[in-house]
Amino acid sequence: MRYRGILFDMDGTVLDTLADLADSMNQCLSHFSLPTVSYDHARACLGYGADYYVKHCLLEGSDDGLVPELLAWYRPWYDAHCLIKTKPYDGILPLMEALRAAGCLQAIISNKPDTAVQELAEAFFPGLLELSVGESPSVRCKPAPDTVLAAAERMGLSRAECVYIGDTEVDLETARNARMDCIAVTWGFRTEEQLLAAGAKRIAHCPAQLQELLLS
Repeated sequence: MRYRGILFDMDGTVLDTLADLADSMNQCLSHFSLPTVSYDHARACLGYGADYYVKHCLLEGSDDGLVPELLAWYRPWYDAHCLIKTKPYDGILPLMEALRAAGCLQAIISNKPDTAVQELAEAFFPGLLELSVGESPSVRCKPAPDTVLAAAERMGLSRAECVYIGDTEVDLETARNARMDCIAVTWGFRTEEQLLAAGAKRIAHCPAQLQELLLS
């Protein structure tokens, strides 16, 4: 076993959250009588945190000055509706169980609001994680390395003992900034071509392949 610590991104990596994220965004936009967005548009805006997501779901011609008001409406709505359609990707729970059986420590590091991260982690991964960390005023969001380095430290591990798993260019940049190994996955919010263009060196196309990379 090469790594002792496995740090996962949440959205698009271990959980399929797109429908709840997009539906919540469209509820928010509709509430303010603004044009709604497609799932594909929402997917392309995810990965950088709620502020970026809201701002980039405003279609051309919308007033960017509305972003703080939209955020104030969107955050509590999503927190209250984050468990409607969200579910782990097929094969993720067996992967996590195999990693735990092999003695790996696991954590989730996300740019989604910390309240939603804690609720989702408890709902879907009880007993499998050492910790989970979401967006909060006290911690810089990814691609800053703060969260992944803090998670490794809290687990008593060096960065060399850990690997970061993610599905977007944000995750790749986070790992580079943390000087930590990274494996990209293709079942989330970006295509393999986009990941390669962003500098991915190792890519897994399914959880079984990711398990082989992590435990071989």
